Amino acid sequence: MKSYRHLLIALLVALPSTPAAAQLPKLLPVPVELKEAEGAFRIGPATAIVAASDDKGARNAAERLAALVRGSRGFAPPIGASAKGPAIRFRRAPTGDAESYRLEVTSAGATIIAGDDAGLLYGAVTLWQAMTQTAGQGAVTVPGFAVSDTPRFHWRGLMLDSARHFQSADYVRKLIDWMAVNKLNTLHWHLVDDQGWRIEIKKYPKLTEVSGWRSPAIAPGAPPLPKVGGFYTQDEIRAVIAYAAKRNVTIVPEIEMPGHALAAIRAYSWLGTGTPIPPGTESDWGVFPWLYNVDDRTFGFLEDVLGEVIALFPSKYIHVGGDEAVKDQWKASPTIQAQMKALGIKDETALQSWFVHRIEKFVTGKGRRLIGWDEILEGGMPEGATITSWRGIDGAIAAAKAGHDAVLSPAPTLYFDNRQGFGPSEPPGRGHLIDLKTVYAFDPAPDAIPAEQQHHILGLQANLWAEHVRTEARSAWATFPRASAVAEIGWSREAERNFPDFVTRVIPQMERMRSLGLTSASSAFEVHADLDYKPGEGAVGVTLANQASLEMRYTTDGRAVTAKSPVYTASFQLKLPGALKASAFVDGRAVPGAAIARQIDARAVRRRGDEELKTCTNKVVLALEDDYPATGKRAIFLTDIFNPCWLYEAAPVGGAKQIAIEVGQIPFNFQIGNDINHIKFAPPATPAGEFEVRAGTCQGPRIAVLPLAPAVGNPGITRLVAPIEPRQGNETLCISYTAKGVEPMWAVESVELVP
Repeated sequence: MKSYRHLLIALLVALPSTPAAAQLPKLLPVPVELKEAEGAFRIGPATAIVAASDDKGARNAAERLAALVRGSRGFAPPIGASAKGPAIRFRRAPTGDAESYRLEVTSAGATIIAGDDAGLLYGAVTLWQAMTQTAGQGAVTVPGFAVSDTPRFHWRGLMLDSARHFQSADYVRKLIDWMAVNKLNTLHWHLVDDQGWRIEIKKYPKLTEVSGWRSPAIAPGAPPLPKVGGFYTQDEIRAVIAYAAKRNVTIVPEIEMPGHALAAIRAYSWLGTGTPIPPGTESDWGVFPWLYNVDDRTFGFLEDVLGEVIALFPSKYIHVGGDEAVKDQWKASPTIQAQMKALGIKDETALQSWFVHRIEKFVTGKGRRLIGWDEILEGGMPEGATITSWRGIDGAIAAAKAGHDAVLSPAPTLYFDNRQGFGPSEPPGRGHLIDLKTVYAFDPAPDAIPAEQQHHILGLQANLWAEHVRTEARSAWATFPRASAVAEIGWSREAERNFPDFVTRVIPQMERMRSLGLTSASSAFEVHADLDYKPGEGAVGVTLANQASLEMRYTTDGRAVTAKSPVYTASFQLKLPGALKASAFVDGRAVPGAAIARQIDARAVRRRGDEELKTCTNKVVLALEDDYPATGKRAIFLTDIFNPCWLYEAAPVGGAKQIAIEVGQIPFNFQIGNDINHIKFAPPATPAGEFEVRAGTCQGPRIAVLPLAPAVGNPGITRLVAPIEPRQGNETLCISYTAKGVEPMWAVESVELVP
């Protein structure tokens, strides 16, 4: 009897908390402490925001909150120094570490307390999230809750590559807005690389006049593309820095050296070693061999540049690159070899270390700290330097053990030029699949770093390299929602992280960020349908999936998918022809951008786009954009540039009389050094070459040949059609082409088996 009484008491105690717990807001990043509070607070156009008139930080946080509410709910609460009755109040008081805050919402109003400006701002962001749990305009009632919050790491960053493809200053401001509402606080701005110089340097105007622009690479015979590029004036940069400061975002500039120096050498040839630059080289991708030389005039140039950069950027850290410095030109230069001998430097790795030490002295002399990619560890690292560990986490481990600070930014996990999925909605990028779940699973405090040296890990950042990110819309797609995962990793306690729960919070976060101009990737939530078709059958097997393992509902009768549609539980048969519609659901609501609608008929089941094919190898797989047309939609080709070869697995060859392959040509604009000699093709039987189709494996019998002659000279897509030898059932097809070399590269857009 006693045990039953205890059970009853436990149930009665638990019951009151259940409804309130359901009302707790879904916040991102998940806070350190979130609990219920009494009552509820209705916030509308007349609700006052109170911030002391002499407190600039509180006033700024109040203005940011009013702007966020205006954009998302259509009204801006008035800001004043006092108010009667329930209001939103900002107060100064110690709350612990930097950027920490407390927030309490009750029927008496909302109070945000922090000891610094950043904490006040982040308290405002949290309240805004609570006000936008569902979309809608006008006043909103926020159930009572209390938050006590502080970040796990104080470097929570993103890197934006503006050198490969230029983004407008307006886009950079939008990115800063998106970062701020996710509590990301560091923007590493990659302003200089081989392909472009994006920052105005008053003393050296040719840097932007010459190297701010380039002509994109094109395949032979394709019409020229207009020049691309741009640069930021110093006034524009000052304005962006000021904008970022109001949102607690520090901008760390990067000026690459001694490698990735082609843009500077194009403008001022005396900066290099005298090795000629072939025309158009700046339009290539890859690792270039052009390095700065090491004479005093060049160091004078670099110090002049850094001097202007330091005068612009108040950041504690100045990034000087240091990565991928191929030493061939230093080795081949008699002048540099003589200088090494005079200095007593044993090899080129030691020369780079000497180079970095010299630059570090200049940076330190200006009151700043040098940070570079993990290659600056090689040959000895300056005592006060910090690294960005990109080649895995080994650099961070080595740096921490040596007493140096480090930022974790390992490839491929935190390299956002890697694609989030494979499908028609995905833009170009690297062929690694780095999905939202992979990013969220990253551990920024690995056991390999001893506990006593963990304090050397400043935090983490994700990098968006822009070789294959031509537009600002694609930049936004590549960044979010994965950047929200980085934000939570950097802010929240490890014990509080849970991917399924994160998904339920990141979906509304992406929706509320639409008011800030963001259209984020839907890759993690989008439903994908795999079709299993056997020749001669009147139906096709359908398997549905999504990366986040969300509930899926579907229809096959043409009706819209709703919360009352059947739940997908297992593969099913769809009669041909049929209409398949499906969507992912969270909390009974369809996830925006996650739906598919496909008409599946006898032709569709015998056709696959290149995203549905597999590459024969995974050496350097890229999704490359066509170089035609100059404006409008371009094809995107998924290919392994070291082995252009595709597999059509379980192809329904039975009954097929012809094979049709849609192909396009793209330039081979890759700086890969001697590795180019390892790209081999079978010799062509005709001057233009031909696509070959083999059955079973790539060494199997050749069952079709499609001459490339009709495609030569066509800058767009060409449909090649040829007979195919009779086959039975389903079989893997290997598709490759013959050629005399890599220029141009041919790529497959689709394959169709024609009955």
